[in-house]
Amino acid sequence: MGDPKGDLKGNPKGDEMEPNIGAEAESPRAANPRPVHHAYPVGLVVDGKRCVIVGGGRIATRRLTALLEAGADIQVIAPEASPEMASMAERGLITWHRRGFAPQDLDGAWLVLSATGNLQVDQEVARCATERRVWVASADDPSASTASIPTVLRRGDLLLTLSTGGRSPALAAWLKDRLSEEFGPEYETLLDVMAEIREEQKSLGLSTESLDWRRALDSGILEDVRMGRIDAAKEALRACR
Repeated sequence: MGDPKGDLKGNPKGDEMEPNIGAEAESPRAANPRPVHHAYPVGLVVDGKRCVIVGGGRIATRRLTALLEAGADIQVIAPEASPEMASMAERGLITWHRRGFAPQDLDGAWLVLSATGNLQVDQEVARCATERRVWVASADDPSASTASIPTVLRRGDLLLTLSTGGRSPALAAWLKDRLSEEFGPEYETLLDVMAEIREEQKSLGLSTESLDWRRALDSGILEDVRMGRIDAAKEALRACR
């Protein structure tokens, strides 16, 4: 394998690659056989945890933004970076190491995202991460990844995720746009209302299963929430026993 630092400098930002990260269960195809990965969906709590991003281009920047919102301790390894990423470093939001990748960059890391635009470098990052038993998502080589980064739609604590196993980021983005139209901000309020009633039940010493949540949802409380009739929505929930 060639010198990872030299390879990374040849294409420091990795802008030409699509964000093909992760893999889901899929049927092998004779014309283009692919390893079948049965991914286990999980949400990671990375607040205060060391997360390493190798690469400084647009794909790496997109991945960085979500990690920043999750409170991660972000270490970026890249000779050059996008203007957005450089600005975050200047403001102290991330730590930017302006050089190529070295294996010791992964020491103490919980999660590694590699998006250099150079397959050789990304494979080296994946190999080093796997040796250290650190979760790694590689933009260039989903088959070498031990984690996948889905497309995300968030409404408060309501989180909807989409993944195509790295086969079509464009489809995932299109589906997200459609879901964005269907699941508006009222769903965040709906979740808040349901969580409040659930906690109320628990404080009264009642089982949260004593309410028929499905019947309540089918009764039209979402429309109450949309119209701002929050008290009516709460009463409808309490009535579904």
